Amino acid sequence: MDNPRRPEGTAEPTSQGRASTGHEKATFGAGCFWGVEAAFRQGEGVVATVVGYEGGTLENPSYKDVCTDKTGHAEVVQVEYDPTKVPYDQLLEVFWKAHDPTTPNRQGPDVGTQYRSVIFFHGPIQEAAARASKAKLERSGRLKQPIVTEIAPAGAFWRAEEYHQQYLEKRGLSSCYVAPK
Repeated sequence: MDNPRRPEGTAEPTSQGRASTGHEKATFGAGCFWGVEAAFRQGEGVVATVVGYEGGTLENPSYKDVCTDKTGHAEVVQVEYDPTKVPYDQLLEVFWKAHDPTTPNRQGPDVGTQYRSVIFFHGPIQEAAARASKAKLERSGRLKQPIVTEIAPAGAFWRAEEYHQQYLEKRGLSSCYVAPK
């Protein structure tokens, strides 16, 4: 039987960096993945979301493993989107608004490296856009502290357990907590 939590997001892109469906993937870590997923699911052009773990060393980690703060994984949301309906830059705006990118390894009441602010890019176009977006936010003066968001290449993505998928939506909730503005 196939492992339902095998690494995902490794489909071969076409020469334009798109999967064969024409959709693209974007991966963001911004604290607890429940609220972050809910923020992205509301966007036009978002085809699907899945929460999981990325950026660590343990293969096929469980939520319990990641919560030990020893695997190096971040809780992330992988967004599949239609770039003809929503540009990557717009997804970056959702990311910046969904959390406080100035707090290292913490969002709201959640503390640990798994809650770090991180953008995992899928190719050089996303990398350049993420770096430009971060620099623009830093120059804006909107935030009083330095941005600590990591920008790193996407690696193995491990799908989180099913009960984490669309967690807030399944419970009729809209958020875990409100990020500072």
